[in-house]
Amino acid sequence: MLSGTMLLRAVLLLLLAVCLPPAAAAQAPASTTGPVGGAASNTGPVRVAIAGLVHGHVGGFMRQLQGRGADMELVAVYEPDAALRKAFSERYKIADDKMFASLDELLQKAKPEAVAAFSSTKDHRPIIETAAARGVHVMVEKPLAVSVADAKAIEQAAAKGRIHVITNYETTWYPSHRAIWDLLKEQKAGGALRKMVVMDGHEGPKEINVQPEFLAWLRDPVQNGAGALFDFGCYGANLMTWLMDEQRPIAVTAITHRFKPAIYPNVDDEATIVVEYPGAQGIAQASWNWPFGRKDLEVYAEKAYAVATGGTKVRVRLPGAPETEGALGAWPADERDAISYLAAVTRGRLKPSGLSGLANNLIVVEILDAARESAKTGKRVVMRRP
Repeated sequence: MLSGTMLLRAVLLLLLAVCLPPAAAAQAPASTTGPVGGAASNTGPVRVAIAGLVHGHVGGFMRQLQGRGADMELVAVYEPDAALRKAFSERYKIADDKMFASLDELLQKAKPEAVAAFSSTKDHRPIIETAAARGVHVMVEKPLAVSVADAKAIEQAAAKGRIHVITNYETTWYPSHRAIWDLLKEQKAGGALRKMVVMDGHEGPKEINVQPEFLAWLRDPVQNGAGALFDFGCYGANLMTWLMDEQRPIAVTAITHRFKPAIYPNVDDEATIVVEYPGAQGIAQASWNWPFGRKDLEVYAEKAYAVATGGTKVRVRLPGAPETEGALGAWPADERDAISYLAAVTRGRLKPSGLSGLANNLIVVEILDAARESAKTGKRVVMRRP
Protein backbone atom coordinates (compact mmCIF):
# COMPACT_ATOMS: atom_id res chain seq x y z
CA MET A 1 0.00 0.00 0.00
CA LEU A 2 1.29 3.51 -0.88
CA SER A 3 2.05 5.93 1.93
CA GLY A 4 0.51 9.41 1.85
CA THR A 5 3.78 10.96 0.73
CA MET A 6 4.29 8.43 -2.05
CA LEU A 7 0.70 8.85 -3.22
CA LEU A 8 1.06 12.65 -3.36
CA ARG A 9 4.28 12.31 -5.31
CA ALA A 10 2.65 9.96 -7.85
CA VAL A 11 -0.26 12.39 -8.37
CA LEU A 12 2.14 15.31 -8.95
CA LEU A 13 4.14 13.32 -11.51
CA LEU A 14 0.94 12.36 -13.33
CA LEU A 15 -0.21 15.99 -13.45
CA LEU A 16 3.22 17.10 -14.74
CA ALA A 17 3.14 14.51 -17.53
CA VAL A 18 -0.34 15.59 -18.61
CA CYS A 19 0.38 19.32 -18.52
CA LEU A 20 3.85 19.30 -20.07
CA PRO A 21 3.68 20.98 -23.51
CA PRO A 22 4.65 18.77 -26.46
CA ALA A 23 7.36 21.24 -27.52
CA ALA A 24 9.06 20.97 -24.16
CA ALA A 25 9.04 17.20 -24.40
CA ALA A 26 10.58 17.36 -27.87
CA GLN A 27 13.49 19.46 -26.57
CA ALA A 28 14.66 16.67 -24.28
CA PRO A 29 17.52 14.59 -25.75
CA ALA A 30 16.32 11.28 -27.12
CA SER A 31 19.64 9.58 -26.55
CA THR A 32 23.01 10.17 -24.94
CA THR A 33 24.84 7.70 -27.15
CA GLY A 34 25.92 10.22 -29.82
CA PRO A 35 29.35 11.81 -30.32
CA VAL A 36 30.84 13.06 -27.05
CA GLY A 37 33.49 15.47 -28.31
CA GLY A 38 31.33 18.09 -30.04
CA ALA A 39 29.24 20.93 -28.73
CA ALA A 40 26.05 20.06 -26.94
CA SER A 41 23.82 22.08 -29.29
CA ASN A 42 22.91 21.26 -32.89
CA THR A 43 22.13 24.89 -33.66
CA GLY A 44 24.37 27.75 -34.68
CA PRO A 45 27.65 27.49 -36.60
CA VAL A 46 29.48 24.17 -36.53
CA ARG A 47 32.45 24.32 -34.17
CA VAL A 48 35.46 23.22 -36.23
CA ALA A 49 39.10 22.74 -35.31
CA ILE A 50 42.09 22.51 -37.64
CA ALA A 51 44.54 19.65 -37.09
CA GLY A 52 47.91 20.21 -38.74
CA LEU A 53 49.33 23.15 -40.67
CA VAL A 54 51.81 21.44 -43.01
CA HIS A 55 49.37 21.02 -45.92
CA GLY A 56 49.29 24.04 -48.20
CA HIS A 57 45.53 23.82 -48.68
CA VAL A 58 44.96 25.07 -45.14
CA GLY A 59 45.27 28.63 -46.45
CA GLY A 60 42.42 28.16 -48.89
CA PHE A 61 40.30 26.61 -46.16
CA MET A 62 40.89 29.63 -43.92
CA ARG A 63 40.02 32.09 -46.69
CA GLN A 64 36.72 30.28 -47.32
CA LEU A 65 35.99 30.05 -43.61
CA GLN A 66 36.62 33.73 -42.98
CA GLY A 67 34.37 34.64 -45.86
CA ARG A 68 31.28 33.01 -44.39
CA GLY A 69 30.85 32.27 -40.66
CA ALA A 70 27.13 31.54 -40.73
CA ASP A 71 27.49 27.75 -40.86
CA MET A 72 30.96 27.15 -39.39
CA GLU A 73 33.34 28.81 -36.95
CA LEU A 74 36.96 28.04 -36.07
CA VAL A 75 37.38 27.26 -32.38
CA ALA A 76 40.95 25.92 -32.19
CA VAL A 77 44.07 24.90 -34.10
CA TYR A 78 46.44 22.00 -33.45
CA GLU A 79 50.00 21.94 -34.76
CA PRO A 80 53.02 20.40 -32.99
CA ASP A 81 55.53 22.76 -34.65
CA ALA A 82 55.80 25.92 -32.52
CA ALA A 83 57.06 28.12 -35.37
CA LEU A 84 54.18 27.13 -37.64
CA ARG A 85 51.68 27.73 -34.83
CA LYS A 86 53.07 31.20 -34.19
CA ALA A 87 53.12 32.19 -37.86
CA PHE A 88 49.58 30.93 -38.41
CA SER A 89 48.12 32.65 -35.34
CA GLU A 90 49.74 35.94 -36.35
CA ARG A 91 48.63 35.72 -39.98
CA TYR A 92 44.99 34.97 -39.17
CA LYS A 93 44.86 36.85 -35.83
CA ILE A 94 43.97 33.79 -33.76
CA ALA A 95 44.23 34.09 -29.98
CA ASP A 96 46.99 32.14 -28.26
CA ASP A 97 44.50 30.20 -26.14
CA LYS A 98 43.05 28.71 -29.33
CA MET A 99 46.42 27.33 -30.47
CA PHE A 100 47.40 23.85 -29.22
CA ALA A 101 50.47 21.61 -29.40
CA SER A 102 48.37 18.58 -28.39
CA LEU A 103 45.33 17.36 -30.33
CA ASP A 104 43.94 15.53 -27.33
CA GLU A 105 44.14 18.68 -25.22
CA LEU A 106 42.43 20.66 -27.96
CA LEU A 107 39.56 18.17 -28.17
CA GLN A 108 39.15 18.20 -24.40
CA LYS A 109 39.18 21.99 -23.96
CA ALA A 110 37.79 23.45 -27.20
CA LYS A 111 35.17 20.73 -27.75
CA PRO A 112 34.88 20.98 -31.54
CA GLU A 113 32.13 19.17 -33.41
CA ALA A 114 34.38 18.50 -36.40
CA VAL A 115 38.07 18.48 -37.29
CA ALA A 116 39.57 19.52 -40.62
CA ALA A 117 42.99 17.88 -41.01
CA PHE A 118 45.82 19.55 -42.94
CA SER A 119 48.64 17.20 -42.02
CA SER A 120 50.76 14.84 -44.05
CA THR A 121 48.79 11.88 -45.40
CA LYS A 122 50.66 9.57 -43.02
CA ASP A 123 49.29 11.52 -40.05
CA HIS A 124 45.66 11.10 -41.08
CA ARG A 125 45.37 7.86 -39.16
CA PRO A 126 46.50 9.13 -35.72
CA ILE A 127 44.42 12.30 -36.11
CA ILE A 128 41.29 10.32 -36.97
CA GLU A 129 41.88 7.77 -34.23
CA THR A 130 42.29 10.56 -31.65
CA ALA A 131 39.18 12.41 -32.82
CA ALA A 132 37.11 9.23 -33.09
CA ALA A 133 37.85 8.39 -29.46
CA ARG A 134 35.95 11.58 -28.59
CA GLY A 135 33.20 11.19 -31.18
CA VAL A 136 34.36 14.06 -33.41
CA HIS A 137 33.86 13.91 -37.19
CA VAL A 138 36.94 14.41 -39.41
CA MET A 139 37.60 15.75 -42.89
CA VAL A 140 41.03 15.04 -44.40
CA GLU A 141 42.65 16.25 -47.59
CA LYS A 142 43.06 13.64 -50.33
CA PRO A 143 44.05 10.81 -50.29
CA LEU A 144 42.65 9.10 -47.22
CA ALA A 145 45.76 7.13 -46.27
CA VAL A 146 49.23 5.98 -47.36
CA SER A 147 48.42 2.26 -47.11
CA VAL A 148 45.57 -0.23 -47.00
CA ALA A 149 46.51 -1.04 -43.40
CA ASP A 150 46.08 2.59 -42.36
CA ALA A 151 42.82 2.88 -44.31
CA LYS A 152 41.37 -0.17 -42.56
CA ALA A 153 42.46 1.18 -39.17
CA ILE A 154 40.69 4.46 -40.00
CA GLU A 155 37.55 2.54 -40.97
CA GLN A 156 37.62 0.66 -37.66
CA ALA A 157 38.20 3.82 -35.62
CA ALA A 158 35.34 5.60 -37.37
CA ALA A 159 32.96 2.71 -36.72
CA LYS A 160 33.98 2.43 -33.08
CA GLY A 161 33.67 6.17 -32.48
CA ARG A 162 30.47 6.44 -34.56
CA ILE A 163 31.94 9.30 -36.57
CA HIS A 164 31.99 10.24 -40.24
CA VAL A 165 35.28 10.54 -42.15
CA ILE A 166 35.24 12.75 -45.24
CA THR A 167 38.01 12.89 -47.86
CA ASN A 168 38.19 16.23 -49.64
CA TYR A 169 39.22 16.58 -53.29
CA GLU A 170 39.10 19.84 -55.21
CA THR A 171 37.46 18.02 -58.11
CA THR A 172 34.53 16.82 -56.00
CA TRP A 173 32.91 20.24 -56.25
CA TYR A 174 33.40 20.77 -60.01
CA PRO A 175 30.17 21.69 -61.86
CA SER A 176 31.65 20.04 -64.96
CA HIS A 177 31.79 16.69 -63.17
CA ARG A 178 28.19 17.06 -62.03
CA ALA A 179 27.26 17.62 -65.69
CA ILE A 180 29.02 14.40 -66.73
CA TRP A 181 27.29 12.45 -63.97
CA ASP A 182 23.88 13.79 -64.93
CA LEU A 183 24.40 13.03 -68.63
CA LEU A 184 26.07 9.61 -68.56
CA LYS A 185 24.90 8.18 -65.24
CA GLU A 186 21.48 9.69 -64.48
CA GLN A 187 20.24 10.07 -68.06
CA LYS A 188 22.32 7.10 -69.35
CA ALA A 189 22.69 9.02 -72.61
CA GLY A 190 25.54 6.95 -74.01
CA GLY A 191 25.02 3.45 -72.65
CA ALA A 192 27.54 1.62 -70.49
CA LEU A 193 30.82 3.34 -69.62
CA ARG A 194 33.84 1.93 -71.42
CA LYS A 195 36.82 4.20 -70.73
CA MET A 196 37.76 6.91 -68.24
CA VAL A 197 40.89 9.02 -68.64
CA VAL A 198 41.86 11.35 -65.80
CA MET A 199 44.75 13.82 -66.09
CA ASP A 200 45.87 15.64 -62.95
CA GLY A 201 48.88 17.54 -61.75
CA HIS A 202 51.07 20.57 -62.35
CA GLU A 203 54.67 21.51 -63.05
CA GLY A 204 55.82 20.11 -59.69
CA PRO A 205 55.43 21.20 -56.05
CA LYS A 206 58.84 22.87 -55.89
CA GLU A 207 58.35 24.44 -59.31
CA ILE A 208 55.07 26.10 -58.23
CA ASN A 209 56.64 27.23 -54.94
CA VAL A 210 54.59 25.38 -52.35
CA GLN A 211 55.42 26.11 -48.72
CA PRO A 212 58.65 24.53 -47.37
CA GLU A 213 56.75 22.44 -44.79
CA PHE A 214 54.44 21.17 -47.56
CA LEU A 215 57.30 20.31 -49.92
CA ALA A 216 59.18 18.46 -47.18
CA TRP A 217 56.56 15.75 -46.74
CA LEU A 218 55.46 15.60 -50.40
CA ARG A 219 59.01 14.47 -51.21
CA ASP A 220 58.96 11.87 -48.42
CA PRO A 221 57.71 8.41 -49.52
CA VAL A 222 56.72 7.54 -45.95
CA GLN A 223 54.68 10.68 -45.27
CA ASN A 224 53.18 10.96 -48.78
CA GLY A 225 52.94 7.29 -49.74
CA ALA A 226 54.80 7.98 -52.99
CA GLY A 227 55.25 11.09 -55.15
CA ALA A 228 52.94 12.15 -57.98
CA LEU A 229 51.50 8.61 -57.91
CA PHE A 230 49.67 9.31 -54.65
CA ASP A 231 49.48 13.11 -54.82
CA PHE A 232 47.61 13.15 -58.14
CA GLY A 233 46.87 9.50 -58.91
CA CYS A 234 44.28 9.62 -56.14
CA TYR A 235 42.08 11.97 -58.20
CA GLY A 236 41.78 9.43 -60.98
CA ALA A 237 41.14 6.55 -58.58
CA ASN A 238 38.47 8.59 -56.79
CA LEU A 239 36.62 9.61 -59.96
CA MET A 240 36.80 6.12 -61.50
CA THR A 241 35.44 4.55 -58.33
CA TRP A 242 32.58 7.08 -58.31
CA LEU A 243 31.70 6.55 -61.97
CA MET A 244 31.86 2.76 -61.54
CA ASP A 245 29.44 2.89 -58.58
CA GLU A 246 32.13 1.84 -56.07
CA GLN A 247 32.89 -1.36 -57.90
CA ARG A 248 36.30 -2.75 -56.92
CA PRO A 249 38.53 -3.22 -59.97
CA ILE A 250 39.87 -6.53 -61.24
CA ALA A 251 43.49 -5.46 -61.52
CA VAL A 252 45.86 -2.50 -61.53
CA THR A 253 49.00 -1.87 -63.57
CA ALA A 254 51.23 1.17 -63.13
CA ILE A 255 54.50 2.65 -64.28
CA THR A 256 56.34 5.53 -62.65
CA HIS A 257 59.32 7.67 -63.57
CA ARG A 258 61.64 10.09 -61.83
CA PHE A 259 62.41 12.68 -64.51
CA LYS A 260 63.77 15.23 -62.00
CA PRO A 261 65.91 13.24 -59.54
CA ALA A 262 67.78 16.34 -58.39
CA ILE A 263 64.51 17.77 -57.07
CA TYR A 264 62.67 14.56 -56.12
CA PRO A 265 65.38 12.03 -55.25
CA ASN A 266 63.18 9.67 -53.22
CA VAL A 267 59.78 9.69 -54.97
CA ASP A 268 58.34 9.47 -58.47
CA ASP A 269 57.33 12.61 -60.32
CA GLU A 270 55.44 10.86 -63.15
CA ALA A 271 52.90 8.03 -62.99
CA THR A 272 50.39 6.26 -65.22
CA ILE A 273 47.85 3.89 -63.67
CA VAL A 274 45.67 1.48 -65.68
CA VAL A 275 42.65 0.18 -63.78
CA GLU A 276 40.71 -2.81 -65.15
CA TYR A 277 36.99 -3.39 -64.61
CA PRO A 278 34.80 -6.17 -66.05
CA GLY A 279 33.36 -3.87 -68.70
CA ALA A 280 35.56 -0.78 -68.62
CA GLN A 281 39.06 0.59 -68.32
CA GLY A 282 40.38 3.56 -66.40
CA ILE A 283 43.61 5.46 -66.99
CA ALA A 284 44.98 7.94 -64.46
CA GLN A 285 47.83 10.16 -65.60
CA ALA A 286 49.41 11.79 -62.54
CA SER A 287 52.29 14.16 -63.08
CA TRP A 288 54.56 16.77 -61.58
CA ASN A 289 55.73 17.47 -65.15
CA TRP A 290 52.72 18.98 -66.89
CA PRO A 291 53.53 22.29 -68.64
CA PHE A 292 50.54 23.80 -66.79
CA GLY A 293 48.35 22.78 -63.89
CA ARG A 294 45.41 20.63 -64.96
CA LYS A 295 42.54 18.55 -63.62
CA ASP A 296 40.76 17.09 -66.64
CA LEU A 297 38.38 14.17 -67.05
CA GLU A 298 37.34 12.26 -70.17
CA VAL A 299 34.54 9.69 -70.01
CA TYR A 300 33.66 7.48 -72.97
CA ALA A 301 30.47 5.42 -73.07
CA GLU A 302 29.26 3.01 -75.76
CA LYS A 303 27.60 5.75 -77.83
CA ALA A 304 28.66 9.07 -76.33
CA TYR A 305 31.46 10.91 -74.58
CA ALA A 306 31.93 13.84 -72.23
CA VAL A 307 35.16 15.75 -71.64
CA ALA A 308 35.61 18.11 -68.69
CA THR A 309 38.41 20.66 -68.83
CA GLY A 310 38.80 21.86 -65.29
CA GLY A 311 35.71 22.61 -63.30
CA THR A 312 33.83 24.94 -65.59
CA LYS A 313 33.98 23.54 -69.11
CA VAL A 314 32.52 20.35 -70.54
CA ARG A 315 32.17 19.11 -74.13
CA VAL A 316 29.79 16.33 -75.07
CA ARG A 317 28.99 14.27 -78.15
CA LEU A 318 25.80 12.24 -78.33
CA PRO A 319 24.61 9.72 -80.96
CA GLY A 320 23.81 11.38 -84.30
CA ALA A 321 25.04 14.80 -83.20
CA PRO A 322 28.26 16.84 -83.41
CA GLU A 323 30.32 17.77 -80.38
CA THR A 324 28.81 20.64 -78.39
CA GLU A 325 29.46 22.60 -75.22
CA GLY A 326 27.62 20.92 -72.38
CA ALA A 327 25.51 22.69 -69.80
CA LEU A 328 27.14 22.80 -66.39
CA GLY A 329 25.53 20.93 -63.55
CA ALA A 330 24.69 22.53 -60.21
CA TRP A 331 25.38 20.77 -56.92
CA PRO A 332 22.82 21.21 -54.11
CA ALA A 333 23.66 23.93 -51.58
CA ASP A 334 25.00 21.45 -49.00
CA GLU A 335 27.32 19.95 -51.63
CA ARG A 336 28.71 23.04 -53.33
CA ASP A 337 32.04 23.06 -51.44
CA ALA A 338 33.95 21.29 -48.69
CA ILE A 339 32.85 23.59 -45.86
CA SER A 340 29.17 23.35 -46.78
CA TYR A 341 29.47 19.57 -46.99
CA LEU A 342 31.29 19.21 -43.67
CA ALA A 343 28.69 21.42 -41.97
CA ALA A 344 25.82 19.40 -43.45
CA VAL A 345 27.38 16.10 -42.39
CA THR A 346 28.09 17.35 -38.88
CA ARG A 347 24.53 18.61 -38.51
CA GLY A 348 23.15 15.30 -39.76
CA ARG A 349 21.62 16.62 -42.98
CA LEU A 350 23.90 14.45 -45.11
CA LYS A 351 25.68 11.14 -44.75
CA PRO A 352 29.03 11.08 -46.58
CA SER A 353 28.81 9.15 -49.83
CA GLY A 354 30.17 9.10 -53.35
CA LEU A 355 33.37 11.03 -53.94
CA SER A 356 33.71 12.12 -50.30
CA GLY A 357 32.58 8.91 -48.61
CA LEU A 358 34.63 6.33 -46.79
CA ALA A 359 33.50 3.44 -49.03
CA ASN A 360 34.86 5.16 -52.14
CA ASN A 361 38.10 6.21 -50.52
CA LEU A 362 38.90 2.82 -49.06
CA ILE A 363 38.88 1.54 -52.66
CA VAL A 364 40.98 4.53 -53.73
CA VAL A 365 43.69 3.52 -51.27
CA GLU A 366 43.50 -0.08 -52.50
CA ILE A 367 44.07 1.14 -56.07
CA LEU A 368 46.99 3.37 -55.05
CA ASP A 369 48.54 0.61 -52.95
CA ALA A 370 48.28 -1.83 -55.88
CA ALA A 371 49.69 0.81 -58.26
CA ARG A 372 52.68 1.33 -56.00
CA GLU A 373 53.30 -2.42 -55.89
CA SER A 374 52.90 -2.72 -59.66
CA ALA A 375 55.35 0.12 -60.34
CA LYS A 376 57.85 -1.47 -57.96
CA THR A 377 57.60 -5.02 -59.32
CA GLY A 378 56.75 -4.32 -62.95
CA LYS A 379 53.79 -6.69 -62.70
CA ARG A 380 50.03 -6.43 -63.07
CA VAL A 381 48.49 -6.60 -59.61
CA VAL A 382 45.24 -8.54 -59.24
CA MET A 383 43.05 -6.99 -56.56
CA ARG A 384 42.47 -9.21 -53.57
CA ARG A 385 38.89 -10.01 -52.69
CA PRO A 386 37.69 -8.28 -49.50
